[in-house]
Amino acid sequence: MIGVGASPAAANPSTTQSVVAATSETAPVAGLNQTQMNNAKKIIDTAKSMGLGERAQIIAIATAMQESNLYNLASTKLPESYQVPHEGEGSDHDSVGLFQQRSSTGWGPVTELMKPEYAAHQFLQALTEVPNWQDLPVTVAAQRVQVSAYPDHYAKHEANATAVVRALNS
Repeated sequence: MIGVGASPAAANPSTTQSVVAATSETAPVAGLNQTQMNNAKKIIDTAKSMGLGERAQIIAIATAMQESNLYNLASTKLPESYQVPHEGEGSDHDSVGLFQQRSSTGWGPVTELMKPEYAAHQFLQALTEVPNWQDLPVTVAAQRVQVSAYPDHYAKHEANATAVVRALNS
């Protein structure tokens, strides 16, 4: 018997793979949950649609891990960001979305930046404009795009970002 709110996979662990396969979701890796994995997949799919491979995907995932923990965040300073689907809130200036981009600094309209695919495209487009981005350490490439107050923080996400990218590309 399945309790109220329990999923079939939770009631019978042997069905987990069939449930995951049926929904086309890759099982979470690197300590992420399904929401975070789904957001990572949107980033990877966007990179692929732009013709960008694993290196760009790893840089983008590591960046989103640092900026939003791979959650699509509204901003407490921008009421319009709450009118778009979101997975929490942040209050770092007027930053929104997976990459904590700011409409006020030219990344795009708030309602668009709250769309993971748009935000990923904006980040990846900016990344491709960084000279020799493919050869830079992850943290340097990410910092050249993000201009963060904490430029070295992206590095700590490289191993997990790599695991996520490889899982979603397998």
